[in-house]
Amino acid sequence: MAQWQEVSEKSKLHPKPVGLVLQYGTAGFRTNADHLDHVMFRMGLLATLRSINTKAIIGVMVTASHNPEEDNGVKLIDPMGEMLTPAWEVYATQLANAEQDHLITVLKDLVQKESIDLTNQEAEVFVGRDTRSSSARLSDAVLDGVTALDGRSKDYGLVTTPQLHYMVCCCNTRGGYGKASVEGYYSKLSQAFIQLTKSAPNRTDDQKCLLVDGANGIGALKLREMEPYLQGALKVSLFCDGTGGKLNHQCGADFVKVQQNSPKGIVMKAGERCCSFDGDADRIVYYYSDDHGRFHLLDGDKIATLISTFLKELLTKAGLDLKIAVVQTAYANGSSTRYLEDTMKSLSHFVIVRCAKTGVKHLHHVAQEFDIGVYFEANGHGTVLFSKAAEEKIQQLCDDSEGERQGAATLLKNSVDLINQTVGDAISDMLLIEAILAIKGMTVQQWDAIYTDLPNRQLKVKVSDRRVIDTKDAERKTVSPAGLQEAIDRLVERHQDGRSFVRPSGTEDVVRVYSEAATQESADALGHEVSLAVYRLAGGVGGEPKPL
Repeated sequence: MAQWQEVSEKSKLHPKPVGLVLQYGTAGFRTNADHLDHVMFRMGLLATLRSINTKAIIGVMVTASHNPEEDNGVKLIDPMGEMLTPAWEVYATQLANAEQDHLITVLKDLVQKESIDLTNQEAEVFVGRDTRSSSARLSDAVLDGVTALDGRSKDYGLVTTPQLHYMVCCCNTRGGYGKASVEGYYSKLSQAFIQLTKSAPNRTDDQKCLLVDGANGIGALKLREMEPYLQGALKVSLFCDGTGGKLNHQCGADFVKVQQNSPKGIVMKAGERCCSFDGDADRIVYYYSDDHGRFHLLDGDKIATLISTFLKELLTKAGLDLKIAVVQTAYANGSSTRYLEDTMKSLSHFVIVRCAKTGVKHLHHVAQEFDIGVYFEANGHGTVLFSKAAEEKIQQLCDDSEGERQGAATLLKNSVDLINQTVGDAISDMLLIEAILAIKGMTVQQWDAIYTDLPNRQLKVKVSDRRVIDTKDAERKTVSPAGLQEAIDRLVERHQDGRSFVRPSGTEDVVRVYSEAATQESADALGHEVSLAVYRLAGGVGGEPKPL
């Protein structure tokens, strides 16, 4: 077949390093940019086949998110703007790891397994990239892969990851989700934000001010472009905007979350609201400094609590009986879970709480089971999903009701329009949070005071083979090795408000240990004790873990 000859010839321009093995995970492929040319070409091939298979547009985003600037990566986007389906993650891994002389065989096997008809089938792939110096070159390799299989492509150039997810969904819904352009994205979100904040007419200029750390990445560039669309409804002071710093270096959401400190070189006034994006703008965390100079982080748990409380209050006012759930992972702070399960119930704002495996694709799937599903990982990656039935009921109430019920329904409708339901979106989430704080008249300190996080610690233990760790109950309990869960249970009992779990890393032979307790000293001690248990029962390598 002439197409296979074309693929074979073009693949020689993108040779695979012998012996290199990569794994497609929740974040797609991610490694040093110098090792990714062949992967990008092959993901162009895969996206083209996926487009034929689904009879829809597929997206390919070139980014390594919060990784260092010398890294890069790639994520594929399915028709409704969601992450690539797990079955095709397997194909992605097989394609990326196929040695040069086996590439066509692997492709033919995929075509046969999925019954893909390569004759008279149109394929279209949208491609976007972040601001890394390697991204333009790697994006061209993706486009080469699309062309090799006679696919059509649209190169969106520099966009955030959520923006490309949005474009794919817009086109595949034939404009039902919005206009498939960056300008369409800015206009849709800005208008919804402006309409929402009209419900808070007493906002002062000070209340409209927000400091934003753009991680020296694509989010900074795109937020700057979006500012005129906001018409002064939000006054952004943008720093780490890429003009003088290095991508993700001592800045960005991951740095702030892990270091529990503000980006380097940033001076915050007491009580000033600040937020940080990650490198491709699909994560966000908030923070502030109090009157004593202490740093306060408001992570994904605090964001999910704020949003779910707001939406539940509106549902109550609107008289809408819709099931709203918050989907968390085992890493969610125990205080946030207790607040959602107990305190909100006493306030007649009951929401369902569910726990899913780590990874936003797992949270997204569980959130789809409810009328409204709010999901955020503690790292700040998350969004809100509305079922089609829920959206229709909200719209009907806007059209047919009056008074307080119509007002609440209108706020819900504007919230739906503001939220990027395809994937976690730092810009969309930021605007929703700012609107909620304005409508509720809350300061960042009042938001933070909704509940107090339990002190916690995250550690890792090197092991000879991470596969010896098997888990259940959304990774909260270990099944193997024998005796480990019993040991963890005994250690947890010694600490007030103690909780701990372990899970294998998805990328390296380490076991991740999470612990929390009533005091930081106790949380640290519990984390060390559990680390020792993992080391002794799960094949630890190197010296025993040392106390913090």
